[in-house]
Amino acid sequence: MADVSHRGDITAHPDVSEMRDRYARILGGRDVVLVDAPVFLIGLYCAASPWILHFGASQPALVGHNLIMGVAIGLLALGFTVNPARMYGLSWAMCAIGVWMIISPWVVGRGPDAGVILNNVLIGALTVLLGLVCAGAAAKTGRGTTTTGQATTAEPYSRTEARPEV
Repeated sequence: MADVSHRGDITAHPDVSEMRDRYARILGGRDVVLVDAPVFLIGLYCAASPWILHFGASQPALVGHNLIMGVAIGLLALGFTVNPARMYGLSWAMCAIGVWMIISPWVVGRGPDAGVILNNVLIGALTVLLGLVCAGAAAKTGRGTTTTGQATTAEPYSRTEARPEV
């Protein structure tokens, strides 16, 4: 049986550079992996908030509104998780949804009370904040390099590298 109990330094491994490159390719430069779950939870809370805070009777228009906006935020979060390379461009849409959530109690609702206003303002502020984090990460990783500085598949050559002649 092979002796696998040794714990040597991996820097001496002959394929260390290839392993690092593969690891960087798999991660794809995603710096905000931990943002996907909070975005989904905000969407889930937004959709359920009329029943959690019991404002269905006093604000019937906001019940459907918060349900639809919560589902939209949740779908954006699922999209960020499933296909981040394409979806992080929609981070600005999440910021717009957050701003809309902040002003919606006065636009959609009729005479909202302090609890409804505070609920939607907090949901909107968190949505804007997480949308800005996602947009910042999209701008950072959209420059054509991964976190290790290697060129990504979207832009295989950096500006300083010469393209091979064909």
